Amino acid sequence: MNTPTHIPNPRIQERAKAGPHLIEHEQVGFNGRVAMIITNAVGTMWCAYLFALLALVSLPSAIHGGTATLIAWTAQTFLQLVLLSVIMVGQKVSAAASDKQALQTYKDAEALLKIQDEMHRLIQINTDLTEDIHKVVVKEVVK
Repeated sequence: MNTPTHIPNPRIQERAKAGPHLIEHEQVGFNGRVAMIITNAVGTMWCAYLFALLALVSLPSAIHGGTATLIAWTAQTFLQLVLLSVIMVGQKVSAAASDKQALQTYKDAEALLKIQDEMHRLIQINTDLTEDIHKVVVKEVVK
């Protein structure tokens, strides 16, 4: 019998070269780097605290301006300044979790590809041995 030659899955080599696609790979050019620097600076809880302090500077004026001014200060100054950074922190946490999940999925897929390749190799060995046994048995029967 003529058994086919095993050709490893080409995806194994492609994946080894490329690795998992992570969020950090999405930065494109100068503008992308500048945007990431600003996002990383503003997207911290320290920045949220700083924005809260900055917003509190104008609180006395808002209180003296009456209810409408106080509501406007709360919505337009305090919430926008502070929530901007808090939401960005949440996004960074979500992105980091997503990267971890992508890396884990990548490693799992990599392992499965290697297991599949090893199984094919073992099946080939089994096939070759079975053919050898068959030849020996046929020789014995013919005698």
